[in-house]
Amino acid sequence: MNNKLPLSMGWFCPTIGDTTAFGDPSKNIPQSLEHFEKVTRAAEDAGFEYMLIPVSAVCWDAWVVASYLASRTEKMKMLVALKPGHVHPVVHYINLIAGVSEKDAYAEGLVVAKEDRYDQLLEEVELMKRLWTEQNVEHEGKYFQVHGPKILPKTFQQPHPPFFLGGGSEQAAEISAKHSTTHLFWGDYPERIAEQIVEMRERAAKYGRENDINFAMRLQIICRETEEEAWAAADALIAGAENSDLAASVKLAAQSSSVASQRAAELSKTVGRKMTPHLWTGITEVRPGAGVAVVGNPEQVAAQLLEFVDAGCSGFCLSGYPHDEEAERFGRLVMPLLRR
Repeated sequence: MNNKLPLSMGWFCPTIGDTTAFGDPSKNIPQSLEHFEKVTRAAEDAGFEYMLIPVSAVCWDAWVVASYLASRTEKMKMLVALKPGHVHPVVHYINLIAGVSEKDAYAEGLVVAKEDRYDQLLEEVELMKRLWTEQNVEHEGKYFQVHGPKILPKTFQQPHPPFFLGGGSEQAAEISAKHSTTHLFWGDYPERIAEQIVEMRERAAKYGRENDINFAMRLQIICRETEEEAWAAADALIAGAENSDLAASVKLAAQSSSVASQRAAELSKTVGRKMTPHLWTGITEVRPGAGVAVVGNPEQVAAQLLEFVDAGCSGFCLSGYPHDEEAERFGRLVMPLLRR
């Protein structure tokens, strides 16, 4: 791409697996490095700058996948998700995830309460910053100890790699205000996002960072040449999926302590699943996590995204099904409109 988009644009790598229809197991695309590479190359060709590599109990290892994809692409940056306590800060990089499910945390040996995981995450972030910017770091904390480790190679991004953090809880907002380069919101009404951005800047001002923090939206995309085709694709994507295992996990997530999951469940009750003429909650009923989708033709998708820009966002982390095809469509149909 010759002309750079003045927005930070990311795409999602479906290391949980991909699909063209949540309700039809025969339409599933299995996890494989080949498919992850196909998605990433499509996103790179479409003009996206980074890939979000997720972490969960059913995702492939984020570090292995990110290393592989970095070696197979030319310019794509890897935004690797991490959970506190899994990898020592001496070797970390960085989309901060604290609000994992209590069940998964227990299964993986993290027996501390969710509030304590945020406390651990805060210590990890502060220690990482020191390790990347200081020499001979000495640290004896509640969760970690280091005594002058050598960090090799040095970080390419200076003074350290950027931190992304998403989450709806009070603890997540406070850590993000203090440390994030980008605070990542899940899909919501643009006017609500505008209010939250004002609140986040006020939080960041306590640390002298009100002008240092950026904001981005985590959204799904369903774009087709016509609006009718887009809505047909949306309906087909979730048809028959209401009793699937993924749908069951969504219901469990809605009952958890995750503020973001509770908000997603609340939004899913919108009449007709339409928050606005082009913001749709259908995927939130059959997929855990960030499921609000922008649905429409290229002009409608671009216009809806720009409403979030008007609200104060300077970037997007997007995904769509299947991820390689939706990335290609977005690059061909929507990116040129955003560049205008």
